[in-house]
Amino acid sequence: MATIYLVRHGQASFGAENYDKLSDLGCRQAAVVGEYFSDQGIHFDAVYSGDLSRQRNTARLAIASQPADVPHHIDARFNEIQNDQQLKYLVPEVIKFDSKIEAMVDKGLSSSKDYQKVIEAVFNYWVSPACDDARLQSWADFSGGARQAMADVMQEQGAGKTIGIFTSGGTLATIVAQILGLDGEKTYQLYEPIVNCSVTQLFYSRSKISLSYYNDSSFLQVLGQQQGESLISYR
Repeated sequence: MATIYLVRHGQASFGAENYDKLSDLGCRQAAVVGEYFSDQGIHFDAVYSGDLSRQRNTARLAIASQPADVPHHIDARFNEIQNDQQLKYLVPEVIKFDSKIEAMVDKGLSSSKDYQKVIEAVFNYWVSPACDDARLQSWADFSGGARQAMADVMQEQGAGKTIGIFTSGGTLATIVAQILGLDGEKTYQLYEPIVNCSVTQLFYSRSKISLSYYNDSSFLQVLGQQQGESLISYR
């Protein structure tokens, strides 16, 4: 049975001019997940990531602990959902029927909690039949791309391999929802709780894929307690 480990990137730079950059904590999380894989004897035959900086650098820092060089493939289909564009184009539609979201937007989105609530409302509108905005990648195209990317990895790598995929929360949630047979309106429930640098394990054989475990961050909690660090973050 071949194995895929889905890893969410380390903490990015929320509130900074360039969000697509690992924070100091994000770099530490990436190094720790790499140490975890090495300590557990998990040796990758190949890793994949999207082309976003936070994804690529999480992969780079993590595989630095591997005992041998690991091929790193870049595939933009593992990029994150385009949250900024969705906020730009869909918030005006969402606030037409949600006054609470309108109040949060009027107040500004400097609060991570408010930002997350707006992202949730926008995401759920985006995946609904009501959303038909040609300026945005559609849910059908995004989710279809993620599904095909996984199928391509499985076909390219074949049997008996151990693969790492370093991606983002929305993409990871989409992949897991597809494996569980859930539609778009159920996907956000998997998206919000994903911890930075958490690990999700999948097993695959030919075209069949199954979920072993999801969003495991126990190693971050244990190591953090041992070393007096706080390694858990969600944004």
